[in-house]
Amino acid sequence: MKIFLDTADVEAIRRANDTGLLDGITTNPMKIAETGKPFYSVIEEICSIVAGPVSAEAVAYRAEDIVREAEKLAAIAPNVVNKVPMTVEGLKAAAILEREKNIRVNVTMVFSADQALLAMKTRATFVSIVLSRLDKIGSESDILVDDTVTVKENYGFTSEILAASLKTRNHVLNCLRYGADIISVPESLFFEMFHHPLTDQALAGFDEIWEKVRR
Repeated sequence: MKIFLDTADVEAIRRANDTGLLDGITTNPMKIAETGKPFYSVIEEICSIVAGPVSAEAVAYRAEDIVREAEKLAAIAPNVVNKVPMTVEGLKAAAILEREKNIRVNVTMVFSADQALLAMKTRATFVSIVLSRLDKIGSESDILVDDTVTVKENYGFTSEILAASLKTRNHVLNCLRYGADIISVPESLFFEMFHHPLTDQALAGFDEIWEKVRR
């Protein structure tokens, strides 16, 4: 499984990238706005830090406008991936970008397996299923992960399933259990994954013993 960080904070990206375990980045205009820096310069800086895919959003409503915005973003760096919405116009643009322009696409805001099917049919590089928003309305996000993986396997699609908006370690475990290709997590959850109470307890015990025997 690949691990992406969901942020536009370049210092957080540097910290995660320094572990050697970061595979890519997802971000959006809202996260970039929080940095107070110009949109395109933030994308360029992130791409200079991370070698893997950097998903940035081409904001527009009509397919031709989404394609135009995606071409601008793709020109920033070779590792840019264009996020497009799960809409009729978004999927039109996704198919054009992937099949005609050779520009990678990440279809976002997918909340059901049939939406995932449509997104995969465009040959999108990534299809992002959103977990925490489903949990908020009482739906079981683990079922979406399982169903989407089943759709991919049943019909031989090549899109990578990106589980986005993870908030808890249970989200991570469900993605591992059902076989999502990628998870995108905030920095706090990324570093939380390194820890377990029993690991911390055992290491503290080792340190205590070492202090006794090293004298």
